[in-house]
Formats: sequence, C-alpha cells, structure tokens
Amino acid sequence: MNDTHLRIAITTNSLIALDANFVAARQMVFYDVSQDSSEFVDVVHFSRSGKANNKGPGGGKGCVMDDMDDDDGTGRDPMVERVASLADCSVLFTMGLSDLAAVRVHALRVFPVKAEKARPIDEVIANVQRMMSGTPPLWLRRLLRDKDGNRIGVSKELQEE
Repeated sequence: MNDTHLRIAITTNSLIALDANFVAARQMVFYDVSQDSSEFVDVVHFSRSGKANNKGPGGGKGCVMDDMDDDDGTGRDPMVERVASLADCSVLFTMGLSDLAAVRVHALRVFPVKAEKARPIDEVIANVQRMMSGTPPLWLRRLLRDKDGNRIGVSKELQEE
C-alpha cells in the first residue's frame, strides 16, 4: 500500500454495491485506498432487531428519520454502533443520512459523501483513486493519511483531540 491513503466506509445491503442509507444499511464495508491500490479491511454487520421490516425485498426504503426513534424501546440509540464503527475512517460513502447522523459523523471528522444512485463498490474505489491522482481536491487532501495513519493535512494537536 502506498504511503498516502484513505480509509473509506461504504454503506451496503448487497456487499457488492454502495446501495444503502447510513441508518438502514445492513452492512458497512471498509477499505484502505491509495492512488494505485486498495485493500479490503473489514465488514461490519448491523441488525435492526427492534423494528420489523414488512416491506419485503425492494419494497421500500423506510423513513430516513428512523434514526430518531429507539430501536427496541429500551432507550438504546440505534446510531451509536454505526457512528462508532467509523472511528478510523476518513470518508463515508452512503446513499443518504439524516441531519442528526451527519452531525455525529462529522464530529468524528469523517467526511460524508452522499451518492445520487447505487454504484458498484469497485467503481467508488476507482473514483477515489482518480481523485487522489495528480492534485486531489482540497477536501480530499485534508483527509489523506500517512503510513502511520496520521492525517497529513492536520497538525498533531488536532489529531489528538
């Protein structure tokens, strides 16, 4: 893996495409991406056991604001595990996320990117690699990490916050 890389997260239901909303995704896959290579890191599976999905396959996406409710009535916040799984990431690719989810993701200094349509994970990675080639956009330069995982565009003091 090249010295400069990003750890990206992609929300997915199929494990082969960016095809899910942040709160409704069944899985999130993680990749380390450099200009010339990518490496699968992990997949995290999520359950929404407290809410039944009676829509069936392809029958509906549910409400984007579902993240405002407790999953099982116990007071558990359904976004906690999703947001916590992004701790080592720089960018989140998703089909959508609520304002509340965006605030929590941003608090971890993770840059959320909302896709307009579903696309294969390989295509998402290839687009990131194209942006990293030459002179990356400013937002991307701020997120790049060195071989030790430290952000290149951020001082050590800010990294430790």
